[in-house]
Amino acid sequence: MLLTALCLSMATAVASALTATLTGIVTHNGDGLALPGVTLFFPDLNTGTVTGDDGHYSIDGLPLASVTVQVSYIGHQTIVKDIDLRHTTHMDFVMKESNAMINEVVVTAFTGTSQLKNSPTPVNVVSHHDLHAVASTNIIDALAQQPGISQLTTGGAISKPVIRGLGYNRVAVVSDGIRQEGQQWGDEHGIEVDADRVQSAEVLNGPASLMYGSDAMAGVLVLNNMPAIAKGRIEANVNTQYQTNNGLWDYSLNVAGNKQVLWDLRWSQRMAHAYKNRYDGYVTGSQFHQRALSGLLGLSRKWGNSTLMVNHFHLTPGIVEGERDSETGRLEVPSDDYNVKTYHKALPFQQVRHTKAVLDNSIFLGEGRLKLIVGYQHNQRQEFEESPDEPALDFRLHTVNYDARYIIGLGGWKLAAGANGMWQQSLNRGEEVLIPEYKLLDIGVFATTSRDLDRWTLSGGLRFDNRHIHSLALEDVFTDFSRNFSGVTGSVGAVYHATDRLNVRLNASRGFRTPNMSELASNGVHEGSIRYELGDQDLKSEFSWQFDLGADFSSAVISAQASLFLNRIDNYIYIKRLAGVETEGYQTYQYTSGDARLWGAELSVDVHPVEPLHFENSLGFVDARLMNQPRERRYLPCTPPLRWKSELRYDIIRDGRVLTNTYVAVNIDCNAKQSHYLMEDDSETATPAYCLLGASVGTQFKHRGKVVANVSVIADNLLDKAYQSHLSRLKYADVNPVTGRMGVFNMGRNFTVKLDIPLTF
Repeated sequence: MLLTALCLSMATAVASALTATLTGIVTHNGDGLALPGVTLFFPDLNTGTVTGDDGHYSIDGLPLASVTVQVSYIGHQTIVKDIDLRHTTHMDFVMKESNAMINEVVVTAFTGTSQLKNSPTPVNVVSHHDLHAVASTNIIDALAQQPGISQLTTGGAISKPVIRGLGYNRVAVVSDGIRQEGQQWGDEHGIEVDADRVQSAEVLNGPASLMYGSDAMAGVLVLNNMPAIAKGRIEANVNTQYQTNNGLWDYSLNVAGNKQVLWDLRWSQRMAHAYKNRYDGYVTGSQFHQRALSGLLGLSRKWGNSTLMVNHFHLTPGIVEGERDSETGRLEVPSDDYNVKTYHKALPFQQVRHTKAVLDNSIFLGEGRLKLIVGYQHNQRQEFEESPDEPALDFRLHTVNYDARYIIGLGGWKLAAGANGMWQQSLNRGEEVLIPEYKLLDIGVFATTSRDLDRWTLSGGLRFDNRHIHSLALEDVFTDFSRNFSGVTGSVGAVYHATDRLNVRLNASRGFRTPNMSELASNGVHEGSIRYELGDQDLKSEFSWQFDLGADFSSAVISAQASLFLNRIDNYIYIKRLAGVETEGYQTYQYTSGDARLWGAELSVDVHPVEPLHFENSLGFVDARLMNQPRERRYLPCTPPLRWKSELRYDIIRDGRVLTNTYVAVNIDCNAKQSHYLMEDDSETATPAYCLLGASVGTQFKHRGKVVANVSVIADNLLDKAYQSHLSRLKYADVNPVTGRMGVFNMGRNFTVKLDIPLTF
């Protein structure tokens, strides 16, 4: 905070007389008419404006520097342009209607923000419209519809991201500008983020260790909040949804303003009773209740911007034990008074609380920009087994994140250098413990660069990380030990802009991940886990070499993207079952390691033969195996099968006066049989293939050129298919003694209605 205050005072003094104003008009390319309500947003400044009824805009108080502006409007292609405000004070924009072409968007890059077309590694951008068009129970469930990303689930409330066959601590989730730290190593630990706060998301495939250090070996999920609203405005938003299968309903209330200061408040609540399927009926214990409160306060001035974000997330999920009646085979109820349609907690259940505060500063200094972030997170997870008032397990995690980097453009090169890391401390306050209390200190220093040439975009960088972990002893359970891990990582990549429609990408990167405390020192079992886990204090850091080759092509009738990857990981850490070993009545699993090789591909094609028709297809595949191993222990656990998704969508109205973005669609989601699984000692089992049929319809209502309501109806699993996802932990629950089927099945037929109402003052 002292460093931030010093930099703010320096920046204010330097920029006191250095401001810029940008004006212009936005028109339609077809008829040349002015477009009202067009949003102009400056990502580096966290500020923007909106065109008036005559299509003109004006924004002052901008720094005399080179900045990026995004121009967006309903039903039109987004424009992304770099503007040097030292030489430009007027800029007009002409907008084209959307078609099958890949829109220009700004994404997270090694050296700050960058245009998507210049990224050497694959990045999937999930827009707010995409999130609104799918049914989900949490934010990871929504993102798992994208090619290359899957989810490890425990019922409807808990989902963990898996990118290209790698999950747990190998995927970094970034929210509010910092890494989300909430015990993400555990199977039954989800991501504590309010889905209603997420405006859009970026899925960075491949090692991102240059930006985030250890734990970003598989990739990064960047969850973007609502961008700052235009100056001089107050906006509100009300959204709600209802799902028929599990009775899920939620609502979110948001109000924000940008006068002298930027402010934003949001309250969300989501709840569901037990879901059902054709084989299990209602799955007892799958109910959950979620509440979230968030606030933001910020300044945007000529020296840059500073934002304070505070939020609290509270989830109460039930625990699916999967025990069955020996005579009927039905899932047993936890108690005589249990109601399968209850929205309230019923034993056994969890309480997960996550509180976070982040101070994010972006300050213009000299020719560059100083980015300073400091954040604090407190995560508490409790499990209640016998009493709703006394937790059997009470695990708490304190984390301080920090990030300081300076970004500057010199002679055509864009450079970024800095340091980031975190401090962590855990506490056990319950009788049951699975991992010891520990302290962690992590620091990384890095330097990255990029250069845009005529037809080439080059990028790369180097990073050094050091992480120290100290485990505290607990009598007869854990021993005291310390480990120190360090690693050098790097990346080099290039994008060749062969034509205006075709881009070819190539990237080579070195990834790094340290073993977490669960892998090093687990020694216990708790409610919600179907196994007793043992760690290994001698585990080494994982190192990877990954190579990516990809291409994208856009035209008026087709848009296609293809990515191939090869990943070689030394000391890959995984957990396997110990045959014939039971501890405290549970099957025992042990963490171990070996060298691994993964390769795969993602392909997406959107064919647009006529104006209103889209035929979209995506394919994702990964082959993940341990090297030089026999068949029974050849394949890595938790590897998703080949997945093909197809949707036929008809845009009834593209840009109407009253209705806009009106569409109807049918889709199919096919998952191949997964016969590549960890057979050793029955650690995993094969999963049959299945296909799910769905449909959706949606529209936006407009009044005087502005959207006043967004409505969609989504139908999933229309044929009520009984199936099990290969990455569902409930797949390994008890065998049904009547049918012989093992585990609990996924959700059956489900209809969802969504309503979103934006208000502007």
